[in-house]
Amino acid sequence: MNIISRTIAISATISASVVIAPMEASASNGCGGASWYAAHSKTASGERMNPSTLTAAHRSLAFGTRLKVTNKHNGRTVVVRVNDRGPFIRGRVLDLSRAAAQDIGMVSTGTASICYQVVSAS
Repeated sequence: MNIISRTIAISATISASVVIAPMEASASNGCGGASWYAAHSKTASGERMNPSTLTAAHRSLAFGTRLKVTNKHNGRTVVVRVNDRGPFIRGRVLDLSRAAAQDIGMVSTGTASICYQVVSAS
């Protein structure tokens, strides 16, 4: 392998690392608004929404991904499983089931400022 080939190979490796690493980091945790819902319709994963289970909707994380969600106002946490897509309202990063919202103390307010962290990927 000559110098030019090595330089191209190294540049390609560095470019791939720069592009992929930020996307992985931003997908594994985040902060923003959350709301809750208690419908009994089918979720995007195909399962029926059950408000009494600890589940959440996220725009892009794989179904089955488990997230630790923390209410920034009171510090309460819950672990949920992603089984739906959403939310589709600016500023919101998760829609939680009623049970999950109850666990972190946001049912009465309807929304909360939260942070989430991937506990296990699907």
